[in-house]
Amino acid sequence: MKKIVVLDGFTLNPLPLEESSPLHPSWQGLAELGDLEVFARTAASSVADVAKDAEILLTNKTPIPADTIAGLPNLEYIGVMATGTNVVDLIAARARGIPVTNVPGYAAMSAVQMVFSLLFELTGKIGASAKAVQDGKWSECPDFSFTIAPFFEMSGKTLGIVGFGAIGEAVAAVGSALGMNVIVSSRTQKESKVPVRWTSLEELFQSADVISLHCPLTPETDKLINADSINKLKRGAWLINTGRGGLIDEVALAEGLAEGKLAGYGADVLLSEPPAPDNPLILAPNTVITPHIAWASVEARKRLMDGVVGNVQAFLSGTPQNVVNK
Repeated sequence: MKKIVVLDGFTLNPLPLEESSPLHPSWQGLAELGDLEVFARTAASSVADVAKDAEILLTNKTPIPADTIAGLPNLEYIGVMATGTNVVDLIAARARGIPVTNVPGYAAMSAVQMVFSLLFELTGKIGASAKAVQDGKWSECPDFSFTIAPFFEMSGKTLGIVGFGAIGEAVAAVGSALGMNVIVSSRTQKESKVPVRWTSLEELFQSADVISLHCPLTPETDKLINADSINKLKRGAWLINTGRGGLIDEVALAEGLAEGKLAGYGADVLLSEPPAPDNPLILAPNTVITPHIAWASVEARKRLMDGVVGNVQAFLSGTPQNVVNK
């Protein structure tokens, strides 16, 4: 049986290999495919040591650069337990004849749910209202109802979506169902059953009440939201980012929020993760930031594990699938 090493399994399943729970995907499927060893976390400096015998190497966020690949003589396959593959040197792996695979699309609906969770928290202050009730504010109120902040309907608002892959299109469908007018800016246009209007990025910035980012992080989209683009936004717009932290100039956005140029910012990603305590967005006004959990619903993690197992099975059968370094 081939040696399978998982470098950073904790976020996918924090339980030991022999334990199971309905709240976490099981490692059993992988264990049936080879001699499995699961590490909760592996420092980049330790990969060469813990994976020295690995023939199949699985990673989520632990980097596998060219020098690490060169130092693992038994390595035959690298599986990324995620969709993004920037943690692996794809060129170095291809030069060794090592296929690198990913798991696309497993968390699409979880990400969509997170988009609207962030938006509803920003526009309805649900968490803060519930906390006020717990703090006794409702009990002290002379009226049957009280509000701690304005509560906005989304019906009739304009939702601007940047990037129109599977997640962007699903966000558009939910927005449309809420009665929002959906406009889209993307590198390519495609037919969609969702009623959307294609527009330029500049018009989207100027027209949208809500902007949701779903474009890949490329040299062209790096710091897409910066001081210049913030000045183009419709004043009072809400911005949602569940894509990549690098799409945002964090200092410029924090300043824009402090100056009231945006009504609020909701994000599940930051430029550096985990963030430094002095990250300018953490304490910026009108922000809701979650710790990169949109991918991690119970259901999505189970789909991810199924995809990881399926990719390894396909490799072992001689017909690799989801290969990203052909």
